[in-house]
Amino acid sequence: MNGLFSGAAARAALRSAHASLDELTASVGVSGLAATASSPALLAAVDQHAAGVRDSLSADVRALSPVVLAAYAEGVRDAAFKHGWTPPAGEIDWTVNDWVLRRLLAVCSLAQTFDR
Repeated sequence: MNGLFSGAAARAALRSAHASLDELTASVGVSGLAATASSPALLAAVDQHAAGVRDSLSADVRALSPVVLAAYAEGVRDAAFKHGWTPPAGEIDWTVNDWVLRRLLAVCSLAQTFDR
């Protein structure tokens, strides 16, 4: 085995990351990214969150990967749940200033840059 992962383990991690990001996009990204088209303020907030995610993950030093981005999103959700955050029931109201949802939407935006 070379490095941290064997080829099979790395491919499995990548498949799992893509599945996680796809699920996040289905639950948050589709409606949120559509909402950014009609809300410059939401788009600006998501852009700022995306910059924060890149900074948190040292994207200026190494390129973002689906595995790292999916793990980051899972960490955001876990920390939010631990601090009492609950996801909205039903349709998301993007006019509400919910830091967690905007951060996760930024992850969805960044995930769009990955080739499949």
